[in-house]
Amino acid sequence: MMKPINDRVVVKPAKAEEKTAGGIIIPDTAKEKPQKGEIVAVGPGKDGNAMTAAKGDIVLYGKYAGQEINFKGVDYLIMREDDILVILDEK
Repeated sequence: MMKPINDRVVVKPAKAEEKTAGGIIIPDTAKEKPQKGEIVAVGPGKDGNAMTAAKGDIVLYGKYAGQEINFKGVDYLIMREDDILVILDEK
């Protein structure tokens, strides 16, 4: 697995929507980049500041946040904790 450094987190993006609310199938070329995902790894923090986000948190992030990578055939985003807009409580 990956181990981020400083204030970085690794996020596995949610899958893009396949259909609209009305049931229309969205072609791959028209799918929007997801802005929601699950944190799979968290760095230790930076300059003595502890991380707020934790592994397993479902988060929303900015549309253009993070660096896209593919690790062992799975797509991830590496971003700073500051790029996370909100942690969702989906209970």
